[in-house]
Amino acid sequence: MTDADRLPHEKGFHVSWDQLHRDARALAWRLDGREWRAIVAVTRGGMVPAMIVARELDIRTIDTISVKSYKGVGAEAGQNDLQILKQPDTELMRDGDGILVVDDLVDSGRTLELIRAMYPKAHFATVYAKPKGKPMVQDYVTEVSQDTWIFFPWDMALQYVRPYRGDD
Repeated sequence: MTDADRLPHEKGFHVSWDQLHRDARALAWRLDGREWRAIVAVTRGGMVPAMIVARELDIRTIDTISVKSYKGVGAEAGQNDLQILKQPDTELMRDGDGILVVDDLVDSGRTLELIRAMYPKAHFATVYAKPKGKPMVQDYVTEVSQDTWIFFPWDMALQYVRPYRGDD
């Protein structure tokens, strides 16, 4: 089987809670030494890393931004439109200067591109980055290939798995 024959979940990168915590702390270490006015977490995936970074860097002001992607219908099928469902506090954000925007992953970069247009002076950081989205962030911890599907711990459930050979 070649990589082209695999379904997205078959080329998976499984991230445990422990690994996510270590990687988010590593992101905080990269961001240390700068003065941040606040953190803005990109919901939903950016909330856990943002909390860990905020704790490590002793940042008490945290807000969120929520962006949803909608697939087009009919002639627009396959095209995604982005809609902001919730913006952070306008007075806090201004042009983004001193604001750290945190997300779990940058994939295509479209979400962060939209947020960057709104807050051009903000600093963008993710725990994981794929090649297409990497230009949208100033800091990240781990790069994965574009065709890798990341399984985050909040998407997983623990269950028994039969061994490849033999009985239990």
